[in-house]
Amino acid sequence: MEQKRPLVLLSADSAMGAGALSVCPEWQLARINALESPTGLPPEWDEKPVGICTLTAKDLPHLEQIRNWLECLPVASWLALTHRAQLSHPEVCRLIQHYCHDYHTLPVDQNRLNSSLGHMLGMSRLGSSLPESHSASYQRYVMGGQSPAIRRARSLLRRFAATSEPILICGESGTGKEAAARFAHQHSSRRHQPLITVNCAALPASLIHSELFGHQRGAFTHALQARKGRIEAADGGTLVLSGADELSLEQQSAMLRFLQEGQIEPVGASHPIRVDVRVIAISGKPLEYSVNQGTFRSDVFYRLGNLSVTMPPLTNRLEDLPYLAQCIVDACGKKSWRPGKNTLIAMARHPWPGNLRELQNRLHQGLVMTQTPPLQPEDLGLPPALLVPSDDRFSLEAFRARADEEAIAVSLALTRQNLSAAARLLKISRVSFYRLLAKHKLPLPNHLHAGSEKGNTP
Repeated sequence: MEQKRPLVLLSADSAMGAGALSVCPEWQLARINALESPTGLPPEWDEKPVGICTLTAKDLPHLEQIRNWLECLPVASWLALTHRAQLSHPEVCRLIQHYCHDYHTLPVDQNRLNSSLGHMLGMSRLGSSLPESHSASYQRYVMGGQSPAIRRARSLLRRFAATSEPILICGESGTGKEAAARFAHQHSSRRHQPLITVNCAALPASLIHSELFGHQRGAFTHALQARKGRIEAADGGTLVLSGADELSLEQQSAMLRFLQEGQIEPVGASHPIRVDVRVIAISGKPLEYSVNQGTFRSDVFYRLGNLSVTMPPLTNRLEDLPYLAQCIVDACGKKSWRPGKNTLIAMARHPWPGNLRELQNRLHQGLVMTQTPPLQPEDLGLPPALLVPSDDRFSLEAFRARADEEAIAVSLALTRQNLSAAARLLKISRVSFYRLLAKHKLPLPNHLHAGSEKGNTP
């Protein structure tokens, strides 16, 4: 008997959910109430499902919850079901554009719906059979995770991608700024057009005009043929200015006309050329600081920084550490070598000055150094993190106590001693968390002895 194909039905409208189910008998369908907190998919599914998302009048008050689900669920492609009247609602149109492969208007055409879902799943299976490139793997886990910090960055990038305005991406070294630029390009209407990256720090001042704007044949010595510049090569697509804060004042002046008017003039040309290019600028530090220091022109900044997003450092997304470590280890083909819980505690206590790049390097080092799984703190060059002492008596109560203590230690470590965030990780109330601490006679985090919780939630 042929196995049914996996399908997710996401809706805040229970009546619509039942109606959609009746037209999909050949699918193994999991209903999800959009009003509940996001959770995982059925564990027996061994492939990514496709999904139906209803956007009816009853769903409209809950678009933010629906958006959270769409970002959290590992679904290959989404199809929206909506009434024609809802297509005049800008938020509905934006949500469909950002998250959905297709949409159908109600009432449902059964044959058309099944055909669309089958095509979406077939395309997903084609993609899953191809080996994932290193850059695709890196982008997937850099932009993945469910910490509030990375979810906010993803949401902003999706919103910005729907426009043609320049985007400014800032952040510390190793936070995945170039992966964020590719994410924005891939979620824009220009996704099938060129993505050209320019390393601004490596642009020699004497060749900037030729490199960026191109040149005509005979424009200078050894110019034996005409050559397109990087900007013209990106026509119709996206130009990424990596290290925009490294541009000299002269280089910024050369960029100004292009940013202001969308025109370039190749070296030796007699007239300007109009180009349609979306610009994404990447900076290692806030450009406002460079403007105040006099090293960056304010008129260039105002044309680049209308839509800005800051990629969070790893210390602001500690909840994602297990997911990130799993992705990196899996990409190396060693799924059974994932860090143990004691190692996760040591990782959570490390300051990570190199952010994701340091995490990747330490895990690669650990996979080479260790002899047997799982990875230990010393394999990653981290000091050992001792678990909370517990009773070693061989009894069911002792095992339960040790499990409670270990869960408390790990959750506090992954949330930088923030009780509210730790309770959310364990899916219990804050009051229940306090009761667990009291039951096992565990100390409160140091910052709570003063009477208030000031820990940062990642």
